Amino acid sequence: MKKVGIIGGSGFIGSYITKIFLDNNFEVKVSATDILKEEKYKHLMKLNHADRLYISELNVLDKVALIDFVKDCDIVIHGGTPFVLDFKDAQTELFDPTIKGTENFLNVVSNTPSVEKVVVIASVAAWNTNFPFPVEGKTPYDSFSEKDTPFISKESHPYAQAKFIANQTVEKFIKENSNLSFEITTVSPVGVMGKAMSNRGDSTSMGLQFLFKNKIATNPFIQMLYDTDAEFAIVNVKDIAQAVYKAATTKGLHGKNYLLSSETYPVSDISLMLNNKKPKNDAKIIYQNKLVKQELGIKFQSVLQTLKEFNI
Repeated sequence: MKKVGIIGGSGFIGSYITKIFLDNNFEVKVSATDILKEEKYKHLMKLNHADRLYISELNVLDKVALIDFVKDCDIVIHGGTPFVLDFKDAQTELFDPTIKGTENFLNVVSNTPSVEKVVVIASVAAWNTNFPFPVEGKTPYDSFSEKDTPFISKESHPYAQAKFIANQTVEKFIKENSNLSFEITTVSPVGVMGKAMSNRGDSTSMGLQFLFKNKIATNPFIQMLYDTDAEFAIVNVKDIAQAVYKAATTKGLHGKNYLLSSETYPVSDISLMLNNKKPKNDAKIIYQNKLVKQELGIKFQSVLQTLKEFNI
């Protein structure tokens, strides 16, 4: 039986990834930043085949703990970087765990003989730190795909900048290590929405859906989304889990970075759909998903279905 280690495997995205690997006959090791806080991962214990689930305490800035976490894994999923919009110190809350954590992770897995495949969960910010706004030189209605040049702006949110730099770190590592004994594949989801598997109150994605539903602005960034009625690309959290599983279990994808996106709507329509009303505009495909559909066979759920799940 193969073993997968999922860093961030109890979070909003990670929980669905944990489930899909358990359902496919894997032993699953999930990280917890504080193993004493059982409320963070107790929902995983109710999953089918939870007898094959192990919880291990891990801080990605601790290389010794990382070595212990991945030492017997065939596959490692790195989805443990923080998604924080409101912060006090960007360096300690975002840049260090995201960038230094990625550097530590790459160093450790490259020295772990058992590892056959690594999947890094990046972000659309790895391609465009302005998201949901367009890259410089494009309009909100211009399409964007893996063929476009990645864009970073120092004016972007620190979370986005950190994810962009972390992805550049992964790409540099791949270029500088041409004889790796394992493959690295990256997935970059746009705005992740849907229903959380747990009742945890710290999910930024769930919080964002709540804000959009009730038209609440907690900071200038959220207010700007309302003021501009920003075109917001969305992907269902379950579809990300499917893409991660396929990327992890499919050979020949070394160095790939797939955009994961369903449809795009203005924020005003997202608010309507979250309140079980019809959108005023037709769905658009701004962030292209052809590559991941063709190579991994992913079928993306509509935004309407995704937002319905939030209310279930």
